[in-house]
Amino acid sequence: MRHLPYFCRGQVVRGFGRGSKQLGIPTANFPEQVVDNLPGDVSTGIYYGWASVGNGEVHKMVVSIGWNPYYKNTKKSMETHIMHTFKEDFYGEILNVAIVGYLRPEKNFDSLESLISAIQADIEEAKRRLDLPEHLKFKEDDFFQVPKNKIMNGH
Repeated sequence: MRHLPYFCRGQVVRGFGRGSKQLGIPTANFPEQVVDNLPGDVSTGIYYGWASVGNGEVHKMVVSIGWNPYYKNTKKSMETHIMHTFKEDFYGEILNVAIVGYLRPEKNFDSLESLISAIQADIEEAKRRLDLPEHLKFKEDDFFQVPKNKIMNGH
């Protein structure tokens, strides 16, 4: 993806309801319009970066962009797992995301356990990479300081 870092924000919408329930890995989902506005050269796959909810703190995150082959989705989605424990759901809040790196392509899994294991490995690798100075600097980006009252793609 030539466009990294890539910044976007949008209102958190209800997803498929399986992140927390089936996987034990809660995700925040963007509306279709944010996904549809991704640059054309965005490969499907797993990315990492920084995220905040509303005017809240900035946390490490991983995001899956694509079709989720294990679940055979018919619509492309963008599901963000923020590495922070939130006390409650935040549907309707504005999610701010800075994608700074790419981990791996999207792939299918033969079991739910192998999918969960891969996601957990992705999270650990993202944590490690986000501590590197070239990625850590984006945590303080002005993008996270601006008024959060509109959906926007780009910077």
